[in-house]
Amino acid sequence: MSRRFLFLDASARPDGNSVRLARLAAESSLPAGAEQRWLRLDDHPLPPFRDLRHTGDGGYPEPVGHGRTLLDATLAATDLVFVAPLYWYSLPTGAKLYLDHWLGWMGVPGLDFLARMGGGTLWGVTALAAADDKAGPLVDSLRLTAEYMGMRWGGVLLGNGSRPGEVLDDERAVVAAESFFAG
Repeated sequence: MSRRFLFLDASARPDGNSVRLARLAAESSLPAGAEQRWLRLDDHPLPPFRDLRHTGDGGYPEPVGHGRTLLDATLAATDLVFVAPLYWYSLPTGAKLYLDHWLGWMGVPGLDFLARMGGGTLWGVTALAAADDKAGPLVDSLRLTAEYMGMRWGGVLLGNGSRPGEVLDDERAVVAAESFFAG
C-alpha cells in the first residue's frame, strides 16, 4: 500500500519557514511512490468547536464544508504532518482548532474516527525564532495526540528562522530534513 502524506500548514504566514522546511523534507526524504497533499488550514477555516458530549444524546453531526474536506483528507492519509511554527510555545490556533474538531469527529455515529486513525503516523515540522529550543509543549502536544489516537510518532523536525527563508540557513535543520521522513 502506498503511503499518503497529508501536510497541514498551520502557519499564519503563507510560505513561512515551517512550510519551507517541510517542503525541503518532502522533496528530500519522502518514500518512493508516496503521495502528498498540502492543505493550508487558513484556507479551510473551521467554526469554533462546541463540546456536545453531555448535550442531548452526546452525538455529533456529520461535518460539512471545510470540516468535511479536512475530515476526508485526514482519513485518507497514512501520515499526518503538522507544519506549524512555534507560537507562544505551542501550536498555532488553526492547528489546535483542527485537533479540537477531532473530538467531535470521534462522536459522529458510525464514523469510527479513533479506530480509523490508529496505525497511521503523526509528524511535526516547526520553525522557531530563537536559538534556544522552547518547542517542548508543541512536541508534547503532538506526541501525546499520536499516543492517544493509537498512531505511531514520527517525531518533529525543528528549524530556526524568523524572517522568511531564514530556516534554510539553519544547517542542522537542512541536514535533518534530508532524511526526516525516511526513518
